[in-house]
Amino acid sequence: MIQTIIFDLGGVLIDWNPEYLYRKLFTDETEMRHFLANVCTPDWNEEQDGGRTIQEATDYLLAKHPKHEANIRAYYERWPEMLGGAIAGTVDIFKELKETGKYKFYALTNWSAETFPIALQQFDFLGWFDGVVVSGTEKDRKPFASFYQTLLNRYDVKPEESIFIDDNLRNVRAAEALGITSIAFTSPEALREELQAQELL
Repeated sequence: MIQTIIFDLGGVLIDWNPEYLYRKLFTDETEMRHFLANVCTPDWNEEQDGGRTIQEATDYLLAKHPKHEANIRAYYERWPEMLGGAIAGTVDIFKELKETGKYKFYALTNWSAETFPIALQQFDFLGWFDGVVVSGTEKDRKPFASFYQTLLNRYDVKPEESIFIDDNLRNVRAAEALGITSIAFTSPEALREELQAQELL
């Protein structure tokens, strides 16, 4: 029986996308995509999720791509502009689940420890969780098994009594390997159908 529901945050409950900022900084879509694929890349961002400081990350890129200094610095100087807001449909589902009183709720998120406080100020529903495990604080991240284990151990959560929701299939597979039933998030509507099919909602 499922007793615990674990949510990813970015892409599931919170709409975060660097393109929201960089569309303001680039007039050419192709140039913007090249920059995000080759300079401020997803892999580079994940190192901050894993605990690298913003200063270290910025210095690293400035040394490597000095011609892009202004756009590199903008990544964190204007980071809040990457937040598109709450994904309302998922927040509604979270609220409905919470109101049943049947489950414990945790967030397991890949997020820089330095930018996560901005999200805490902006999204009230982050206070609904019974616990939040932030990769940048732990200096560990998805999809590494040790990061999932941190949550399981800290809150005495049994994998077989849990369900995990994440928009990254890599992270879903990692959770499944630990015995956690998982849902690959694609939309609030599809999530609702899946939770109803599993009789959780």
